[in-house]
Amino acid sequence: MTGALLSFSASAVAIRGLAHQFNIFEILSIRSGFGLLVLLAVAVARPELRRLIVPQYLTLHLLRNAVHFVGQYTWALGVTLLPLATVFALEFTMPMWVTLLAVPLLGERMTASRLGSVALGFLGVLVIVRPGLASFQPAAIWVLIAALAFALSLIATKKLTNDVSSFVIIFWMNLMQLPMGLAGSDLLFPLRLDAGTVVPALLFGVAGLASHYCLANAFRAGDASVVVPIDFMRIPLIAVVGWMLYGETVDIFVFLGAGLIVCGVLWNLRAESRRVRPPQ
Repeated sequence: MTGALLSFSASAVAIRGLAHQFNIFEILSIRSGFGLLVLLAVAVARPELRRLIVPQYLTLHLLRNAVHFVGQYTWALGVTLLPLATVFALEFTMPMWVTLLAVPLLGERMTASRLGSVALGFLGVLVIVRPGLASFQPAAIWVLIAALAFALSLIATKKLTNDVSSFVIIFWMNLMQLPMGLAGSDLLFPLRLDAGTVVPALLFGVAGLASHYCLANAFRAGDASVVVPIDFMRIPLIAVVGWMLYGETVDIFVFLGAGLIVCGVLWNLRAESRRVRPPQ
């Protein structure tokens, strides 16, 4: 889980390091291109993984990756416009969106704990964004759109994982999202890489793959009730990174709002774990 925390923070720093030289489409193309090259190399080295890459569920893969690309784009845009702690705090509204969307899309039931989690998440957003006040930052809307897109992507992933391995999902993600990024890019943009952007580009490519790998392994190795609270350490960690690298001040309202969102998620997580716990 430590690797996932560091990878998410590194991705945000890498985007900041690339944004002055490349547009968001080009930045995302760097990530997808790097990831695809690495995954192709792994597939060549491991025939058992290569045999898994077959053209199945392509419509669902395409829908998932189109929505996920929107999430990646708007999240990266938020990273360039907002304090990093604000971006990460608002991103944690994703479980709220998943809870709401799982009712019509997956047929799940809306329980009291799920409804309470959504209410606390919505209240947390209001505390962070503070609409109508002078401190309101319109760019926060981009991050909320990203959280919604990530929630839709997660629901699609949940359906895919019944029949498809994580390697295949990540492979199709990079293969499909690369042309999406290139569609808005100057095709000669790699020639603009210089001494000041090569390191952020490599960092973004490595962090992009590492974040997925580390998070998946964390959930595989540990219970969600342990992993999820550790994941919330992203907010204070990125607040320290933003302060040290960019001189960003810590907004107390961001932490208050994030606290409400976290409480909602943990409340629902605790209720869900009790619901599925086998009788003694």
